[in-house]
Amino acid sequence: MIPLLTLLALAASLLVHADPTPTQPSPGDSFNAGGSCPIAWEVDTTGVWKTMNIELMTGSNLAMVHLTTVATVDGTNPTATTFEYPCPAVTPNSAIYFYQFSTPVNSTQYWTGRFTLANAQGGSTPPTQMTQPGTNAPIPWGTGALVDPADAKPPPAGGGTAANSTAASSVVVPSSSSAIVAPPVSSQVNIVTSSSDTPSSTSAPSATVVAGSSQGNGASGLTMDRRMYIAGVLFVATGVLFGGLL
Repeated sequence: MIPLLTLLALAASLLVHADPTPTQPSPGDSFNAGGSCPIAWEVDTTGVWKTMNIELMTGSNLAMVHLTTVATVDGTNPTATTFEYPCPAVTPNSAIYFYQFSTPVNSTQYWTGRFTLANAQGGSTPPTQMTQPGTNAPIPWGTGALVDPADAKPPPAGGGTAANSTAASSVVVPSSSSAIVAPPVSSQVNIVTSSSDTPSSTSAPSATVVAGSSQGNGASGLTMDRRMYIAGVLFVATGVLFGGLL
């Protein structure tokens, strides 16, 4: 029989190891076009996310739209867990944008909460859509676009954009007059629901979904299967412990 201490050590190691959960931006954040757009995440301790793609996204939870690939970084580097780039000019200026994290080696994806990309003066308008299609979850959203499509970089090859997302070129973008504002409230995507603005609360059917960071979304760096496995290990370990005491 596996010693109790071995079981507990195994469970502890599984809890410590985690994929790179996004920590910034969060719902309520706003960044001006031409200014600095910061992105941050927790380091990947599994060693899997050496190639981590970060994409700027928009759209609803069930129809995410890729706008551009922002960067490809090493998600396992503990000394480099942030990235900044010049905020792109978008239309509409609203709280309808979020980042998607992916790696070509597996289908797990993470999302940040929806945040605002404002104009150069800090102006924005509220999202025109107040509930998510299909679920009516109270998470405001909209579909934006880059002002200059030539600035777009395609989705990463061999991974990246979820199966339920579409290319920006295939989406009809609302005019600025129909744009939207409204500071995003908690959020996140698939499997984990939240109370407001983000790619949250609906799931991408063909991808393993793990929510990224956001306020009040209960996000975690562990997938559901992983959590269940850890719970099983701890349950067995507890049974062994009590059995030994009787």
